[in-house]
Amino acid sequence: MKHNEKTKITRHIKDFILITSGIFSAAFGFKGFLLTNHFIDGGATGISLLVSILTPIPLYILIVTINIPFIILGYNIIGKAFAIKTSLAILGLALVVATVTFPNVTDDNLLVAVFGGFFLGAGIGLSVRGGAVIDGTEVLAIYLSRKFGTTIGDIIIVINVVIFSAAAYFLSIEVALYSMITYLAASKTLDFIIDGIEEYMGVTIVSSKSEEIKKLIIEVLGHGVTTYKGKSGYGKTGESGNVEIVYTVVTRLELNRLKSEIEKVDENAFVIISSVRDTKGGMVPKRGLKY
Repeated sequence: MKHNEKTKITRHIKDFILITSGIFSAAFGFKGFLLTNHFIDGGATGISLLVSILTPIPLYILIVTINIPFIILGYNIIGKAFAIKTSLAILGLALVVATVTFPNVTDDNLLVAVFGGFFLGAGIGLSVRGGAVIDGTEVLAIYLSRKFGTTIGDIIIVINVVIFSAAAYFLSIEVALYSMITYLAASKTLDFIIDGIEEYMGVTIVSSKSEEIKKLIIEVLGHGVTTYKGKSGYGKTGESGNVEIVYTVVTRLELNRLKSEIEKVDENAFVIISSVRDTKGGMVPKRGLKY
């Protein structure tokens, strides 16, 4: 078997495990916490839960029906492979919700809101790591952000304001408030699953002792570096000169150590730190659950 084929099969198996885990986690959040206590989440999931509470239509049917437009939209703006994976993931979630029995864990409202959101967010996050979604809201947000020139976050906020306002009107203000806690727990868990605790930070260092700094990053921290030529200066008539600029990527957990090591070499070094969404290749430790 060729290396590329083996890599592709391994990736498909990993995606399957991630999506399956996500389906069962989300289903547990639904049936173990949210459904029996009439709490909802945001997005397409929240719409499905709200309609299932207000009507006799089963949740598993609503999960499929409400997400169909998002699947079609995903096919048009993201691609065929994404749409197929998402269709299978949503059908799998509906099947598990319809056929698998989960215990009602607790009737305490706060615990329901927090842990229902936790398991639902974990389920959505694991599915995203597997290359699919079980909540199509972000697909709609991507489309609308491109169409109207707004951010994805702004679109999601507007959608959720409408959903929680409907919950307050049709259910009660108390349920809507608890549902907002569910949404916050779900979104924070989703971020953690996707980004992990080891958030990447890009560090740019301008120093006259660039060679020593490069050496400590490579030998002490075990990271790769990129260097490029620049010209330093300040003010309109300030001194200027050529300088070698050092760039590296570390995890947030390593950031303090890097700054301390830089200060030992050059306490006047100019250091710029910025968040990095993700990395590929190089000498950066990879966090778990990559897809």
